[in-house]
Amino acid sequence: MDLSSIDHVLTTTRAVRRRLDFDRPVPRELLEECLQIALQAPTGGNRQDWQFVFVTDPEKKKALGELYRNSWYPYSAQPKPTYQEGDPRAGQFDRVVSSAQYLADRMGDVPAMLIPCLKGRPPEGSPAVSWAGSMGSVLPAAWSFCLAARSRGLGTAWTTLHLVYEREAAEILGIPYERVMQCALITIGYYTGEDFKAAERVALPKVVHWEQW
Repeated sequence: MDLSSIDHVLTTTRAVRRRLDFDRPVPRELLEECLQIALQAPTGGNRQDWQFVFVTDPEKKKALGELYRNSWYPYSAQPKPTYQEGDPRAGQFDRVVSSAQYLADRMGDVPAMLIPCLKGRPPEGSPAVSWAGSMGSVLPAAWSFCLAARSRGLGTAWTTLHLVYEREAAEILGIPYERVMQCALITIGYYTGEDFKAAERVALPKVVHWEQW
């Protein structure tokens, strides 16, 4: 096992928004190869109640892109977070917002989308444990897909804002809304430019706790 290669993928899987090749299609075989790997991820009770919807049809992508933009602009107009001096997130924030804006404007042009779904949904007002169990049964596989895509020259970006209009998205894609819950929308395409590097993160001592908070 080459731990250096594994660590490289784990530490350099960035959200690809600007450096996405919008004109180069992604072969269906490659998308399914990445998903086949992702299906090895753990799932609650080994139920494997996940479902995955790939979207490459131009009209459907355009329609989903419009839903995403309708959600993005109110979201981006909310008050911005504040950071203490020296916090690495302060310098990153403007770049992230700019690239997220770019992707929002071109969401309908991405070569492919993947919407991970889960059969059933916790009833409204369910305790956190119900939602944690549901998300924990599909999101590990979705992230494994992103890692597999990264190792094959594909860039992804994990988004969730279309879920404001989940019912409308379900109608576009024929997803039975009452029985199947959408969990994310992952954009996919070949990335341009050179290799990624590890991002600057908050120092470990500021986020880790031992034995108690």
